[in-house]
Amino acid sequence: MSLNVVIAGASGRMGRALMEAVAAAPDMRLAAALERPGSPYLGKDAGELIGAHGGVAVSSDPAAALQGAHAFIDFTRPEATLRHIGHCVAAGVSLVIGTTGFDEAGKRAIAQAAEAVPVVFAPNMSVGVNLAFKLLDLAARVLDEGFDIEIIEAHHRHKVDAPSGTALALGEVVARALGRDLKTHAVYGREGVTGERAPGTIGFATVRGGDIVGDHTVMFAGIGERVEISHKASSRATFALGALRAARFLADKKRGLYDMQDVLGLR
Repeated sequence: MSLNVVIAGASGRMGRALMEAVAAAPDMRLAAALERPGSPYLGKDAGELIGAHGGVAVSSDPAAALQGAHAFIDFTRPEATLRHIGHCVAAGVSLVIGTTGFDEAGKRAIAQAAEAVPVVFAPNMSVGVNLAFKLLDLAARVLDEGFDIEIIEAHHRHKVDAPSGTALALGEVVARALGRDLKTHAVYGREGVTGERAPGTIGFATVRGGDIVGDHTVMFAGIGERVEISHKASSRATFALGALRAARFLADKKRGLYDMQDVLGLR
């Protein structure tokens, strides 16, 4: 059976990558492409955004777009995603959420939606990044004593949240493995006379510039040696292909909150 997929934020960088991935997938069909009200792309053929003819007009009506849909994929902004959630619950459509930057209330709203429809919610849909999560858990347990931990991430100049959702997720993996609370052990940037590094902290450094798709490195710095686990994305296609795997994973689910560790069988 072909999965009817709705893409939110169709004109954005990730929206276009998602539509290209759906167009290339033999088991998927672009059912609808959504944009914000007032977008200059409304009414245009979504295929034009990826240099093809798709026969699907870009719309700003989520309720209409979800009719007959099997999956809704959203890599937009928290406020937009939270608006879309209610429409998906009402229509009984599964959700793949790659949006980052949610506050605690937003995360609770997603968890509540998962009581009615199946949801994959992950800060990064890349297969490689999710493998890195697994490797980090082991590394953190082995390098518990005598190693300082720093997380460095770099993204394009247009990214609006920092640190990235992926960097925070990497920090959460490390903190859980070490039995620490990231909220009390994280250090976000340093400036001036900071004093010596406090033992047990997890540092974050953020770079923004150019068209960097997404680079993440977790550094375990000891005395005389350093271990680094890195992932570098050169194309948004990696996130789009991961999102399609998530949509396929949800095809036979009735409800529940999942992440990419579930999708990839890494849990």
